[in-house]
Amino acid sequence: MDNQERIGRRSLLKCSAAGLAAASALSAAISGCGGKSEKPAAAPRQKGGKPPSERVVVGVIGTGSLGLGHHIKGCLLPNESSEVAAVCDVDRNRRDDAARTVMDKAGKRIAAYEDFRHLIDRKDIDAVLIATPDHWHTIPAIMAAEAGKDIYCEKPLTLTVNEGKALVAAVRRYGVVFQTGSQQRSDNAFRKACELVRSGAIGTLKRIDTVLHAVPKGQWQPVTTPPPSLNWNFWLGQAPYVDYSPNRVHYQFRWFYDYSGGVMTDWGAHHNDIAQWANGTDGSGPVWVDGTRATFAESGMHTVPMTFDVHYKYDNGVELWCHTNDQTYEDGTKFGNGVKFTGSNGWIFVARGNRLEASDPDIIDSEPKVKLYKSKNHHENWLDCIKSRERCICDVEIGHRSVSICHMGNISMRLGRAIKWDPASEQFVGDEAANQMLSRPMRAPWHL
Repeated sequence: MDNQERIGRRSLLKCSAAGLAAASALSAAISGCGGKSEKPAAAPRQKGGKPPSERVVVGVIGTGSLGLGHHIKGCLLPNESSEVAAVCDVDRNRRDDAARTVMDKAGKRIAAYEDFRHLIDRKDIDAVLIATPDHWHTIPAIMAAEAGKDIYCEKPLTLTVNEGKALVAAVRRYGVVFQTGSQQRSDNAFRKACELVRSGAIGTLKRIDTVLHAVPKGQWQPVTTPPPSLNWNFWLGQAPYVDYSPNRVHYQFRWFYDYSGGVMTDWGAHHNDIAQWANGTDGSGPVWVDGTRATFAESGMHTVPMTFDVHYKYDNGVELWCHTNDQTYEDGTKFGNGVKFTGSNGWIFVARGNRLEASDPDIIDSEPKVKLYKSKNHHENWLDCIKSRERCICDVEIGHRSVSICHMGNISMRLGRAIKWDPASEQFVGDEAANQMLSRPMRAPWHL
């Protein structure tokens, strides 16, 4: 990717006068395999830079329920290794609430920005945490990498496959530490399930089932004037302009293809990531996908698939099925949201809440021969890697490859046919229509 293809603060500031004026007006207000443990290669330090202090100074971009509730309140403020120095959100109420929370919990005033570029430009900030809607992940992440900031970015990592390729290239070019927010990799039950599968505890892996739960809710609300606290045009960003409706923003954004990929990229980015880990394909992916078993809303506002059973094949013979509906064990009992691995000698099922089951209890009690990257805590792993310059447990390419599976599924569902995929080139094989869907047009002034 050359300089013309990547997002840069310098190139954005050289946009057309009209586009720049609009953007400025909107943003001015500041309120491994085998028996050995996997150990990823180190990320190099920035040339001429100094290592961060013992307290990593963090700026948070996106302060909704996830950004404020989970990341700031639950993880960053209680951690003595991190310091929240600034927050950013296009919703004034949300960013002010985050700033007040830091004041109440940490006893200090911090800056609250509408425009993430002001936060990234801060020289005192070591790292950024991005918890925006999906269509606002890649642009701030690439700009943060260009500025030498280490990054934690929520899943699903990108809106498109080509965004992911650009993001991986930027992170590698600038040598920053990157953590994808697929926190199940830091969960003991999920790690052990993958270790057992990789160790042959269920024989040869044959099939993986990932079950995803999330149903679009709420009735369509008429178009209206955006609330004064929300910068609607900035919220839309790269997405096509549409008039404001309350159902498009905050949690509901994920049911619109312009901003997300539905439950496939929401829960799918979690569970298909675990499928990749157990299958030993973190740097690769399936070679074929069939998304023809899908339903879309016949009417109404939602544009993502409602239900599906998407079938994938890997070149090692493993098949992956990604479902929205509960599945059934061989004995007739059902399993829901989670991941099931079926091998030649049994099965393992893993889900949140430390749920780890197997066809034979002795499988769970056995000691895995393969030891995978162990992280006691997803945020702690990120902060530790910022200091050590090692790669995180869910590095940028891992996050990119996992969500690419979800993007492939959505493309197949939207086209209504099976497609072949080349993991090496990250292109569909002999299918121009499918390849055109690996990226989307971006509304000016935003671009890759």
